Amino acid sequence: MLQFSVEVLPPISTCVAGSMLPMFLSRTPSHREVLHASPGQTFQLYAQAQAQNSQIRSFQVSGPGNMTREFSTDLTGKAEVILSWTPQRRDLKRLVPVCFTAETTQTQSEMRCVVVMVTRAISTQGNATVACSPNKMTVMLEKASMPDIDEHYLKLKDPSCSLVSNDTYIMGTMSFSTCGTTLEDKGDYIVFKNEIHSFERPTEVITRRKTVQIDFSCEFPKTVTISSYYNLHQSDYIFTESNFGSFGYTFEIFRDGNFTQKVASDAYPVQVKLMETIYMGIQANSELPSVSLFVESCKATPDENPKNSLFYYLIQNGCLKDETVKIHPSNQTSFNFELQAFKFNGEFDQVYITCSVILCEPGSPFSRCSQGCLSNPSRRRRRGLSKETTGHYITQGPLQFVDLAPPIPPKEEKSAGKPRMDPSAEGNPPTATPETCSSNRSWGIRNVFSVSFSTLVFAGGFAVSLILLAVVLYRFRRRRKSEDQNVLIDSDVDQ
Repeated sequence: MLQFSVEVLPPISTCVAGSMLPMFLSRTPSHREVLHASPGQTFQLYAQAQAQNSQIRSFQVSGPGNMTREFSTDLTGKAEVILSWTPQRRDLKRLVPVCFTAETTQTQSEMRCVVVMVTRAISTQGNATVACSPNKMTVMLEKASMPDIDEHYLKLKDPSCSLVSNDTYIMGTMSFSTCGTTLEDKGDYIVFKNEIHSFERPTEVITRRKTVQIDFSCEFPKTVTISSYYNLHQSDYIFTESNFGSFGYTFEIFRDGNFTQKVASDAYPVQVKLMETIYMGIQANSELPSVSLFVESCKATPDENPKNSLFYYLIQNGCLKDETVKIHPSNQTSFNFELQAFKFNGEFDQVYITCSVILCEPGSPFSRCSQGCLSNPSRRRRRGLSKETTGHYITQGPLQFVDLAPPIPPKEEKSAGKPRMDPSAEGNPPTATPETCSSNRSWGIRNVFSVSFSTLVFAGGFAVSLILLAVVLYRFRRRRKSEDQNVLIDSDVDQ
């Protein structure tokens, strides 16, 4: 038999997280996050919460029976719990859930649950240093901390971004919207996360390399204006590839065809009208002294997902697909173009432009940049000697469409007792006045009379046709009757 009691507490003044209601802070693992532990090694989980107008008294925890906890708090309302657990050999390959929540005397925070995966201690943790900038982060992995690790078998979350190295470090640079970087809201912080991990080639049957898993991130407090750290319209894209080092792209919307005055960041979404000319430009920046930029494709979607099933190609396989797209002359690392604004049919009022861009070593006749427009992409010649990057997607937008202002009725001027209309307002309905109403009545009478007269003419013609048809039928019947009588008379005479 299970017995329990329920205590009903009085309502609190506010349910805003972080005030009376405890809010988890950035040190706390995310909900459903997978953590790793090894048999015989102590695993520790840190959870931190804060309630500015209430005191956190404890953390309620569910987990393994031999898990211990260490609780602490301070005068600012912050509280922390450290959960410690040492898995045994029998726990190998187990997936152990751990759930926790922070409590005050009146409220309770959300419940978070993580999964602890118990595996053999074959993963190698290296010493990594992360440098965070306003629009990018750079990770530097010390080679000495990871002996016997093959750097050619390391990658980021997005395999299209690779790493570079020197004698001391393995390095990677990326913007907050590329290379698989994810954004996570951790209460008082916004966190950008990525990872370096090892991989195996599909053709390998066995391996003797150790598994590498290194997570790294940049945290920015919410108290700082986020636009100063994360460019909302995603104009800067930074990648790293082994043959090209670190390179980046800037995708901007410009005010005019001079391509010098950019649309400010706080002006997004950019308000446009249908058929308005939009000026856009892509600029490449590379550590190499000489590179060529090639835009392989550009397509429009109603949202920022480039894989949306609803799309429209502006450029495809290096060929112009939209008749309004015009390429402007620029240098080998710039691509400036214009197009007329359009919108998707249906309830869509925004358009995003996504382009696939490539950097090439100039002078290579087999590179994608040299091949230009390909009507048949399957015939593209690929040579290992050509030096070029993989295609990377960059997105700009949104363009938000506004309705045209309704036409303003023209003002009328009286002249000799008759309304005088503005010649430029031809085709617009005039404003109703007593004089225009009487004029409209006279026009209405003439129109009705014209319609009635046409109807009468048509009806008269139809009636005359019926009369003529009746006369023809009458004469035909009389003639047929006369012939029948003559036949009868002839037959009587013969008898």
